[in-house]
Amino acid sequence: MTYTAIGVLAVLIVVFFDLFAVKTRMVTRPIFWLSYGIMVFFQLITNGLFTGTQIVKYDGSAIIGGSSPADTAPTFLGDGRIFYAPVEDLLFGFSLILLSLSLWVFWGRRGVDRTPTSGPPVWRR
Repeated sequence: MTYTAIGVLAVLIVVFFDLFAVKTRMVTRPIFWLSYGIMVFFQLITNGLFTGTQIVKYDGSAIIGGSSPADTAPTFLGDGRIFYAPVEDLLFGFSLILLSLSLWVFWGRRGVDRTPTSGPPVWRR
């Protein structure tokens, strides 16, 4: 499987999970999309830094586009990239964010961790 196919599959699985398994329906809420827009902005910055400076490199045969020579920096925009990062990274980022928020709401509805247990240590004598 290519990085592209895995990314698309991840999005489909997590959207199905959100809509039908946990029924949080995050993708139907405008506030989710506003929040996602904020998160994707910072994802593009950090992803662009890692891929633009070639700290992280991708095999051109596994991503959309991928026609940039391996020994040069990737294109800023185009050739399957947005701010140097492959489009597939946005697919995985979307999946991770949606899964995290869906689980957060799902477990919150069930009263998990309503009483925080953090704080300073309690010393018993």
